[in-house]
Amino acid sequence: MDESIIGMRDMGLIFDVTDAMGIDRESISVPLGKEDPGDVRKLPTGDVEIVVPESVPLEDWLAILQSELEKLGYEIEQE
Repeated sequence: MDESIIGMRDMGLIFDVTDAMGIDRESISVPLGKEDPGDVRKLPTGDVEIVVPESVPLEDWLAILQSELEKLGYEIEQE
């Protein structure tokens, strides 16, 4: 499997973070290709674009993803 391409497992891990923050999956854009240094930004449409870095294991980057989403105003939702 090509490690530079986002797989279903990768998307599941990303959704674990975004779902916990109440972000609608339809409003998330994740390019299939991984690209350093990675990026999390709000698009003019209001959607969130998540670019996964290639040189950092996704499991290690998930905390950064959560932190970047918090900077955009999202929070972990309490159940």
